[in-house]
Amino acid sequence: MSATFHPTSTHWGAFQVEVEGDRVVGVRPNPEDTAPSPVMANTPAAQHHRTRVARPAVRRRWLEHGPGPDPRRGDPDDVYVEVEWSTALDLLAAELDRVRTSHGNEAIYGGSYGWGSAGRIHHAQSQLHRFLNSIGGYTRSRTTYSHGALEVLFPRLIGTRGANHLLHRAPSWERIGEHTELLVSFGGLRLSNTWIASGGRAVQTAGPAMRAAAEAGVEFVSVSPLSDDTPEDLKCSWIRTRPGTDTAVLLALIHVLFDEGLADIGFLDRYTVGADRLRAYVMGERDERGAPGGVERSPEWAESVSGVPAAELRSLARRMAERRTLVNVGWSLQRARYGEQPLWAGLALACCLGQVGLPGGGFASGYGSMGNYGGGATPVGLPRMPQGDNPVDSFIPVAKISDMLLGPGLSYDYDGERRRFPDIRLVYWAGGNPFHHHQDLARLTRAFGRPETVVVHETHWTATARHADIVIPATTALERDDMAASQGDLTLRAMPRAVSPHGRARDEYDTYADLAERLGVRGRFTEGRTSGEWLRLAYERWRSMLARRDLHVPDFDGFWARGRIEIPGRVEDEALLGDFRADPEGRPLRTPSGRIELYSETIASFGYEDCPGHPVWLPGPAVTGHDEGDEAAAEELPLVLIANQPKERFHGQQDMGAHSVAHKVAGRAPLRMCPEDAEEAGVSDGDVARVCGPSGSCLAGVVVDDALRPGIVQLSTGSWYDPSGTDVTCAHGNPNVLTVDEGTSSLGQGCTGQLVRVRVEPYEGTPPEVRVFRPPLGIAEAPAPEREGLNG
Repeated sequence: MSATFHPTSTHWGAFQVEVEGDRVVGVRPNPEDTAPSPVMANTPAAQHHRTRVARPAVRRRWLEHGPGPDPRRGDPDDVYVEVEWSTALDLLAAELDRVRTSHGNEAIYGGSYGWGSAGRIHHAQSQLHRFLNSIGGYTRSRTTYSHGALEVLFPRLIGTRGANHLLHRAPSWERIGEHTELLVSFGGLRLSNTWIASGGRAVQTAGPAMRAAAEAGVEFVSVSPLSDDTPEDLKCSWIRTRPGTDTAVLLALIHVLFDEGLADIGFLDRYTVGADRLRAYVMGERDERGAPGGVERSPEWAESVSGVPAAELRSLARRMAERRTLVNVGWSLQRARYGEQPLWAGLALACCLGQVGLPGGGFASGYGSMGNYGGGATPVGLPRMPQGDNPVDSFIPVAKISDMLLGPGLSYDYDGERRRFPDIRLVYWAGGNPFHHHQDLARLTRAFGRPETVVVHETHWTATARHADIVIPATTALERDDMAASQGDLTLRAMPRAVSPHGRARDEYDTYADLAERLGVRGRFTEGRTSGEWLRLAYERWRSMLARRDLHVPDFDGFWARGRIEIPGRVEDEALLGDFRADPEGRPLRTPSGRIELYSETIASFGYEDCPGHPVWLPGPAVTGHDEGDEAAAEELPLVLIANQPKERFHGQQDMGAHSVAHKVAGRAPLRMCPEDAEEAGVSDGDVARVCGPSGSCLAGVVVDDALRPGIVQLSTGSWYDPSGTDVTCAHGNPNVLTVDEGTSSLGQGCTGQLVRVRVEPYEGTPPEVRVFRPPLGIAEAPAPEREGLNG
């Protein structure tokens, strides 16, 4: 049987799958992509893996005892019972109706985080939210795990429009190559992060564009604990910091500018407010509350905090003042305690240089963090599935899910408000995996034990599916028709179905349509359309919006026949806040002052001890795990672990794939250590080690690597959570079992899972088996050809 190739798109890029006999047997890059992501190699094994959810399943304890809190939810030895589709839908519809009738729609948490599929129509988050809106609404989440602190902070500093441009309209690498002389990146420029974009990229452009910028003369400086956080061919200078000390470095650079008369006072006076408060703070004239007397935030002070020599900081500050400089603060820096501070200090440094709004200069946050950052913007957005309106005004910051489930009715601070957690009785999750994103997974398991019912739509038996009472099998992107593009992408691409659905999996749209019928709102959810008709309608609506701007694309049939079209009218900015710089009176920012707020009266008025009115160095570590000055705790947990994003997969997706498995050590996630720390811990390259943190422990495979400074270890996120071992929290190496579940501050309440203090020690005896790549008890592995309709 001859093989055929089918185009597809994922969040890690567009490529082609090789299909033979209704099975994916290989992949190949698109011919025009000169730098494709190797993550595509995970797809064949993942598509037909034995952890695929093949049939609807119900947890036996829930089926026998009915809805209710259950501390055993998530037990590795839980048994599931496979049921017919009609049975699963009847059970689920009845439970949704019971909860909304007895407790109101606020008691339903629609927890999808939305990374399940790159498709524009079969987008898990959009589908779930549209369905829940059609039955009366739900409690939702706000902000992201990636940059939750930024999303709350920057509307206060540069206005909502400016914050949106910061995230979605950054200048391209081509513009950087034309205008920038010096790019200083706090948190590096990790190449593997640039493979990822919501919706996927037609061509991976970031790596080649960074190299082209370096060849054009851009000088790169990486401020990071990791030497390999930036591609080697950029010939980047490495400033080795201790993790969590970037704010100290940034404040010291600002100190040099003020101390040596290098700060652009004219820019500060015209375009900002609060520069006088900031100057008084860094020069030691005032403390973080504005009271007389403080600590001078000099390079010598910063050296004692960060380990970076004072002379190196002075030299860098002078070079930044002499050249067209772009200050980039990676998203990872904010995923730590006080994560708002390096962002705010980075913006303040760029303002003191006076280059905000100039092509190639100023401030950015996201280069090296995401693939669609610095790629321009589409003129009218992209085709989408409308979600409808949510009549329930109830939400939480996304990283507060454990707090919400464990503490209904408790109050918390967030962005100037005092809010209360709703009483959630039913959690409905689709297309996401909080047991990848969230911190302190043992606590998250306890939290998932409190609702009366947990429902999960999944393609695979992930950790989240194994914490569900009702598990609904969903098709993958390869098993349905869709279309894909990311913001700033060059093309919109068709995603025709490549293989048949696995087992009895169904498109989520059809599942929701049948649920809606049981609840009497099918017409409201479907509007009389199939998912294929929504695909066509969404495209044609987008085409009409383009036509109103005199931009033209073919009709849907023409698009589908071609397989891809160029997106016309792409908008590309040359500088963040360029229009504001050109005319600050005519184009003021949407802030109380109309200017950049280096000191925010609004934030100061909230009275938050952990986020005062201007960027500061706060007492206590950005690294979670112990209090500053607690020597006993530091001795117990002597190392700082960096839990960054993996290079061998996207988040936890397709962890069983060939590319991901090839990077494991002894079947576990790789733990990188410098030679000195490995020797001190008594472990060697290839060993299985126990990693202990303040919240739990995990096993990992040791990789000795001199790319890390001493005192630092690195364990990427995304290995599937495996709590089946008896003497460790995770047998597979998920670092989120180690991290502390606390927010960045009372302002942003963002995720702080990037840094944690740990101890590494040899694992004595035979390590426990990794069980996550087997289906749970009671689940049979379905042969791929098996099919069933709703009542089959």
